[in-house]
Amino acid sequence: MGPMLAFFSISPLGEGESVSGAVARVVDLIEQSGLEHSTNAMGTIIEGEPRDVFDLLYRCHELMQSKHARVTSKILIDHRRGTTGRLKSKIASLEQKLGYKIK
Repeated sequence: MGPMLAFFSISPLGEGESVSGAVARVVDLIEQSGLEHSTNAMGTIIEGEPRDVFDLLYRCHELMQSKHARVTSKILIDHRRGTTGRLKSKIASLEQKLGYKIK
């Protein structure tokens, strides 16, 4: 099937304005997964084989659900057959077209 990209954002509801402590636990799980990923202020992009990505997303949800009564997640999947390394190559393609490194 080939690797996919998944943009993922998760947070507990009803926990106040700052949820960084809860999110940090999930990011730690992602870090330990061994899958390629990139985290920013709005979420994380994960790259890997579909079964591995879905398994990790499930484990992230279970971890958040184990500590919080209500959890919301957003997932966007981009699956293009025959491609690998897209987490970095998509940015490299943009930078090539722009003629400079993106911040």
